[in-house]
Amino acid sequence: MNSAIRNPFAPSALEKRKKTKETLVQWVLAAVTMSLVVPVVAILAYLVVQAWPVLRPSFLLENPKDYMTAGGIWAPLVGSFFLVLISLAVSAPIGILAGVYLNEYAGENWATRIINLAVVNLAGVPSIVHALFGVGAFVLFAGMGRSLLAASCTLAVMTLPVIIACTQEALASVPMAFREACWNMGATRWQTIRTIVLPNSISGILTGVILQVARAAGETAPILFTGAVFFAPVADHGFRSFFPYGLDDRCMALSMHLFTLTTQVRGVSDEYLYGTAVVLVGLVLAVNSASIVLRGYLRSRKKW
Repeated sequence: MNSAIRNPFAPSALEKRKKTKETLVQWVLAAVTMSLVVPVVAILAYLVVQAWPVLRPSFLLENPKDYMTAGGIWAPLVGSFFLVLISLAVSAPIGILAGVYLNEYAGENWATRIINLAVVNLAGVPSIVHALFGVGAFVLFAGMGRSLLAASCTLAVMTLPVIIACTQEALASVPMAFREACWNMGATRWQTIRTIVLPNSISGILTGVILQVARAAGETAPILFTGAVFFAPVADHGFRSFFPYGLDDRCMALSMHLFTLTTQVRGVSDEYLYGTAVVLVGLVLAVNSASIVLRGYLRSRKKW
């Protein structure tokens, strides 16, 4: 008689079908994810294995030798750091301030909509178009010539739309109730932005900025026509080895160096090519990983 009594908590046929579909969808999505992750891991593993013979500290700290067929990658590595840091110093303040204005001050009108549309469209413009713009705007019109400053400004223009968009999204995620509470206490709009809105949106803003650092480090076209050079001598020791380039000088860059080795230099070993590629990919992965860790840390400090 007890077996004939139905358990009231037993799942119904409809619930079982829903559970089966949910499990099926979960496995399909997991398979799609693995189909993306596995090739990337396989490519990275292949690069590391091929580059392993040259992956040692001297490869990073020595300059290219013997017509760039031997030695290390110190000169292009330093040039990449200079390009990224200068472009970040130009684009980050302008992009963040522009995002603050568009989200907090600009009204809903046709001019604001056109600006937002332009920002979105510029974020999808190919890098070679930014390179040609940099030649016309900075190299020729501004009189900078082919230099580190012109190349950095070109990278800044390329990364500016994404920084603006990320800043707007981060600011928009802050609840309007926070602003209204400050205004009711007599705070001005700028005081509210500075003390409430920006601190609560800093994780999204920094994530956008850091991700654009990774993009700038891996770009070749924008610097190819504006400031990168085939080879530039760099001191092996002393102060000049760490600060070898001035704003008016042309510089080497890691992405440009890899392009040059694969297309214009003969007699380069495969290990040297793969080692350069591994360092470039490693820098991009390190920057992206830092952005993820920083975003998680800052989000954990939020009170809402």
